Amino acid sequence: MRGVVFDGSGVRVVDDLAVREPGPGEVLVAVSAAGLCHSDLSVVDGTIPFPVPVVLGHEGAGVVEAVGAGVTHVAPGDHVALSTLANCGTCAECDRGRPTMCRQAIGRPERPFSRGADPVYQFASNSAFAERTVVKAVQAVRIPKDIPLASAALIGCGVLTGVGAVLNRARVDRGDSVVVIGTGGIGLNVLQGARLAGALRIVAVDANPAKEEAARRFGATDFLTSVAGVRDLLPTGADHAFECVGRVELIRAAIDLLDRHGQAVLLGVPPATAEASFLVSSLYLDKSVLGCRYGSSRPQRDIALYADLYREGRLLLDELVTATYPVEDFEKARADAEAGRVARAVLTFQAASRPAPGARPVTS
Repeated sequence: MRGVVFDGSGVRVVDDLAVREPGPGEVLVAVSAAGLCHSDLSVVDGTIPFPVPVVLGHEGAGVVEAVGAGVTHVAPGDHVALSTLANCGTCAECDRGRPTMCRQAIGRPERPFSRGADPVYQFASNSAFAERTVVKAVQAVRIPKDIPLASAALIGCGVLTGVGAVLNRARVDRGDSVVVIGTGGIGLNVLQGARLAGALRIVAVDANPAKEEAARRFGATDFLTSVAGVRDLLPTGADHAFECVGRVELIRAAIDLLDRHGQAVLLGVPPATAEASFLVSSLYLDKSVLGCRYGSSRPQRDIALYADLYREGRLLLDELVTATYPVEDFEKARADAEAGRVARAVLTFQAASRPAPGARPVTS
């Protein structure tokens, strides 16, 4: 089968990839579509260290082909969106409803794929850039079949991270003021999360003026090309500032833009060894700097919620899909993403060549 593999020196679309059958508590999914997230590109450029060779991709949706023993919440033929959280479900953090903090879900790469006799790693417990992938049952969330899979794929990372950061981590309230620095895929979802939360003033900041139209569509009340102009709009500062780029100078800017009791939420991913500085006195008056992993999400709950909001017309998904590319055009999708020409590039697969008994055709 086809897949996108990074071997440490380059990325190739291969056609000799294999994946094992699902074991107990696992699900085999025929991937229909997968969003190209900057986290995938961060593996390639070394910002996110990861063992190789590895099948990339972590933001996908598809159709269940087979399930392992003990899996009852999904069945062959179900449409599912995939999360990256392979949490155990039984530890203290999972029991508290904090699966993003489960230690079983962090830094434990497995190798369910192979090329010939050589095993291949799975990225983010997901690897959606393959025609088929095996995930833990908790990662497969059933969604209504009337949601286009190319749109549903984006729930699994960009929406969970951006909207979740607003609703779950920052807990933005009605009437709050919000600054969003960076309006790529994550930033746009922060914007619509702020809109859903009832924020009164939502200021988008991006150096690319061409992004203003999309930013306003997703919820921005104001658009600036520099953080320097934020204080003109919010003289006392913002209740919440979200850094969605991953640059230390913008992290400092987010902190400096806070009002009393304000929160700076860090979503961008700088290099692993990057250090940011700020004036200690700038955090007085109850200000906070918050890290946020995966939108502090509970995927089985949140993906279903976001699917319902989409069906009600309150959450934008189709509008996130700037362009779709057959998986063979990965390099073109990568170039468009790196140049900032797309909010999300989505890779698509044709129907799988080995349908499971009773499985429905995979759609794009």
